Amino acid sequence: MLRKLGLRLAILAICGLVTFQTALADGLVINGPAPDFTARTFDGRDVSLADYKGQVLIINFWATWCGPCKEELPLLDGYYRAADEKKYGLKVLAITTEDSLPINDLRPLAAKVSFDMARHFHGPYRALKAVPTNYIIDRSGVLRYAQTGALTLDALNQIVIPMLQQPAPEETPAGPTRASFTAP
Repeated sequence: MLRKLGLRLAILAICGLVTFQTALADGLVINGPAPDFTARTFDGRDVSLADYKGQVLIINFWATWCGPCKEELPLLDGYYRAADEKKYGLKVLAITTEDSLPINDLRPLAAKVSFDMARHFHGPYRALKAVPTNYIIDRSGVLRYAQTGALTLDALNQIVIPMLQQPAPEETPAGPTRASFTAP
């Protein structure tokens, strides 16, 4: 009996490692520095990770044909609006897959949400196994979450609220300041 339990745990551990390695493809490491990316928003702005410095960032990959995405986008919008209204420092960047509708057909949807939507995305982040896929980067620029599947309100609260409660990292000066410089 104990041997069977040990074997089952070993199998689960191996499955977990395979899943974990998939999530870490392309140089992504959970609890490691979030790699940079570039994206062009629907309104024509070029953004990168630096544009979200000091913020908690959710990168959401979605598609128009995806049922769970259609439920998740309004949830993310409501969550973002509530956090933005209180100035908590949450940002969402929703990336539509290239096989979704043409950009002109997507603009009316983008006008209904409060966060940035983009299409042309370059970087190591991608839909892992399916859409929706979400990545969450904390205020310090550390990748804390990478998972396929729609986020729920409970999951958002459990994952995001502790990050929003963390203070933004302080800027470190580029060199010595007058206050720290002492003459011989």
